[in-house]
Amino acid sequence: MDSGTERTISKFADETKLCGVVNTLEERDAIQRDLDKLERWARANLMKFNQAKFKVLHLDHGNPKHKYRMGGGWIETSVCLQPRKPITFWAASK
Repeated sequence: MDSGTERTISKFADETKLCGVVNTLEERDAIQRDLDKLERWARANLMKFNQAKFKVLHLDHGNPKHKYRMGGGWIETSVCLQPRKPITFWAASK
């Protein structure tokens, strides 16, 4: 599943999280490429992510709040205002 991904993927039972810091457009594109790879992996293994449970968590006040897509639709976003600089993305599927 995580072979060839550019960001960290953590898995536990039926939950998958993709995490990474996004400060540039190139880093945003890397997250999207990893989401595309996960989607292809799921299709190849006759599996499906529950898109209703996907979330993008944006951290920090100055976050550009990039959007990401999976399964032909946009992933819902949430904002967490904390006094830290990095922007973290995670997606979970149950």
